[in-house]
Amino acid sequence: MDIVLGLLISFVCLLLSTFHGIALGWPLGIAIALFMLIHYRRGYPAHILLRYCWQGAKQSWPVFSILLLIAALMSSWLAAGTVPALVYYGTQLSHPQYFILSAFVLTALVSTLIGTSFGVAGTMGLALMIMARSSGMPHLNLVAGAIIAGAYVGDRCSPLSSSAHLIAAITNTHIYQNLRPMLLTSLLPLLLTVMIYGVLSWFYPLAHSQQSDIGQMIAETFNLHGITLLPALLVLVLAAVRVNVKLTIALGWAVAAGLAMGLQHYSSRDILAFTLWGFRIESESSLGPILRGGGLWPMLNVCTVVFLSTALSGLLTGTRSLEQVGRWLQTAQQQRGLFVGTTATSLISAAFGCTQTIAILLTHQLVSARYAQQAYSNQQVALDLENTAVVLAPLVPWNIAGLVPATLLMTGPGFIPFAVYLYLVPLCNWLWPARLETVSRSVISQESLNSHRG
Repeated sequence: MDIVLGLLISFVCLLLSTFHGIALGWPLGIAIALFMLIHYRRGYPAHILLRYCWQGAKQSWPVFSILLLIAALMSSWLAAGTVPALVYYGTQLSHPQYFILSAFVLTALVSTLIGTSFGVAGTMGLALMIMARSSGMPHLNLVAGAIIAGAYVGDRCSPLSSSAHLIAAITNTHIYQNLRPMLLTSLLPLLLTVMIYGVLSWFYPLAHSQQSDIGQMIAETFNLHGITLLPALLVLVLAAVRVNVKLTIALGWAVAAGLAMGLQHYSSRDILAFTLWGFRIESESSLGPILRGGGLWPMLNVCTVVFLSTALSGLLTGTRSLEQVGRWLQTAQQQRGLFVGTTATSLISAAFGCTQTIAILLTHQLVSARYAQQAYSNQQVALDLENTAVVLAPLVPWNIAGLVPATLLMTGPGFIPFAVYLYLVPLCNWLWPARLETVSRSVISQESLNSHRG
C-alpha cells in the first residue's frame, strides 16, 4: 500500500510541476527521497538503495553525450546559415495553407531516413518552428505537435532507429522481420493523421506576407550560398549509411563551424560562444527573437532531468516497485484485453521510468510472460511494444522522449494534445486488433517461411 501511495504522490508532484512550470528536477528529487524512505523502512540498507539509484543514473551517460552534441550541432547550423537557409527555401517552396501537414510529412520522412527523433527535432524541426514563429502563428504548440509526431514515425519503424533495434534485441526477433508488420499496422494511423493535419492546416495557415518578410530578412542577414546546406546533407548521408551517430553529429558540427567562419564571417571565438551558450544574433534585427537556439549550457537543465529520472527508474526497478502492475495482466484472456494491459503498463512505465528505453525494457519485463502463456509469437510482442511503449513515452510530459524534442523546439508540454499520430497508433491497434493481428501473423508466417527456404 505504501508503494502505491508513493507512486500516486510522485505522479501528482510531477503533474503539478508540469502544469505550473516548476523545474522537473524538484518533483523527481522528491520522488527519489520518498521511495528511498519507503524502502528503508521496509528493511533495505541505505547503501543498497543508493546503489540502485547510481546503477540507473549510469544509463544516462550515453544520452548526455547525444544531447550535448545535438545542442552544439544546432548552434553551429544556425551560425553557418544552414537552418536559416532551410527556413528561407522553405518559405519559397511551402504553401502556407498546408504548413502543419507539411511539417508532419517532412519530419516523418527525415526521421525514417535517419532514425532519430532528437536529431530531427533539433534540425529540420527547429527550422519549421522558426518558420511558424516568424509568421506570427498563434498556435505554435500545434506545429510542435505535428513535428514531434512526425519525428516518432521514424523512431518507431526506421531500420536505423535505436528503439527498433532495442525491441528486436530483447524480444529475440530480427529487426527486418519486425519492420513490415510495423509498417502495415501504421498505415491507418498515418492516413488518419494526414487527414487531421490537413484539416488543421486549412484552418490555421501561415501568414503569407510574413513568410515573405522573414525570407527577405534572412537573405539580407546571411550568405545563402547553396553550400550552406552541406552540413544537413552530410548528416543525412552519414546517417543513411549507418555511420556512428556521435561521429555523424561531430562531423556535422565541424563542417558547419567551418562554414560559419568562412562564409558567414564569424570568428572562432564566436563559434565557441555559440557552442557553449547558444546562437544569438547580437544586432537589433527582427530575426533576433526568431533565429536562436542550441548551446551546451541551455541543455544542461535537460541533462539534470535525465540524470534524476534514470536514478528514479533504477531505484524503482531495483526494488521491484512496479511489478504489481504486471498482475493486472493476469485478468486479460483475449488479445484485446492483453493489448489494453500492455498499453496501461507502458504508460505507467513511461511515467515512472522517465525514458523511452526504460519504458520499453520495463514493459517487456512485465508483459512477456503473459504473451508466452497465451502462445503469442515474439514478433507479436515486438509489434505491441512498438505500438505502445515507443509512441506513448513522448506523451508523458516529464519523460525525456517528449521533454527533449520540446526543449529543442523551444516549446513546452502544450504540444502533447496535438501529437495525434502518437495517440492513433495504439488506438487503431486497440479498436481493430483482430484485423491487425491477422495481418501481422500472416506477415510473420511468410517471413518465417522465406527464412526457412533461404
